[in-house]
Amino acid sequence: MLYSCLKFIASLGIRIFCRKIIINKPDLLKIKGPLLLACNHPNSFLDSVILDTLFDQPVWSLARGDVFKKPLYIRILTGLKILPVYRTSEGVENLSANYKTFDACINIFRNNGLITIFSEGKCINEWHLRPLKKGTARLAIKTWEEDIPLQVLPVGINYSSFTRFGKNIFLNFGTLIKKDDINFNDSDGLRHQSFNNYLQLQLEQLVFEIPKNDIQKQKEQLEIKPSSQKQFFLAIPAVIGYLLHWPLYWPVKNFTWKRTHHNDHYDSVLMGILLLTYPLYLLLIISIIWIATGCWWSIFLLLVLPFTAWSYVQLKSQIDK
Repeated sequence: MLYSCLKFIASLGIRIFCRKIIINKPDLLKIKGPLLLACNHPNSFLDSVILDTLFDQPVWSLARGDVFKKPLYIRILTGLKILPVYRTSEGVENLSANYKTFDACINIFRNNGLITIFSEGKCINEWHLRPLKKGTARLAIKTWEEDIPLQVLPVGINYSSFTRFGKNIFLNFGTLIKKDDINFNDSDGLRHQSFNNYLQLQLEQLVFEIPKNDIQKQKEQLEIKPSSQKQFFLAIPAVIGYLLHWPLYWPVKNFTWKRTHHNDHYDSVLMGILLLTYPLYLLLIISIIWIATGCWWSIFLLLVLPFTAWSYVQLKSQIDK
């Protein structure tokens, strides 16, 4: 229930908060499980949110184990279809819990579910594919050993910005990896190495390679200029959208920046707070206008306000400077 509710809110919000989502193989969004989405990890939990909102089936995801400290957190995260994966830095004594997570994943696959795993491990805001960890190979091969017809889909997620609200997202899907692509006569080590080499080669074609300070290359690959018609017709709604949403956006932005600018979670935290607070902000504005005017047409602001926000996002700058 919690997952379905938040997925509905996020599915609506993403259409406003993200300027454009470009998908190279949109038909794959309807694919059925068992499926493992093997992704790069440039933008914290926003990576999972994007995939959750786009795929037809519910998508489980794996997250760092240190957030699963309290029973309340465990219940909430499990309700959001998130399972823990522990790293050595989070305590060697916790590594045994990964076996339970892998068993849970295999059970999800057995029931034709979808799971996202971030094959690089750590999240870093960059346009670059890092060496892959062993977890994806271990999970896939362990699942195949259970005679489950798992498919692995390489996914490259690319953002036009890691600090700007209203970004372009380029979602690139690779070629499905199946059990037959791996030689099971090899040793465990060779199988894992073969899988990772195959996955790495695919992800290198799906993840953009752009130096962080190369603004010109960022513009060439990531910027999508609005048409002159769009600039003309959306100019006034965009100005109205900026003015009406400033009282929400700037306090949230400043609050988030002070607490997360030193790490790679700023963009995701900002988006998460806005997704949760924007419906409340809409209700507040509508209530104020209703009380002030008593006009029934105030209800139409539920459509007008998001449209003005969307208009502003369509015209604003897309690239970090």
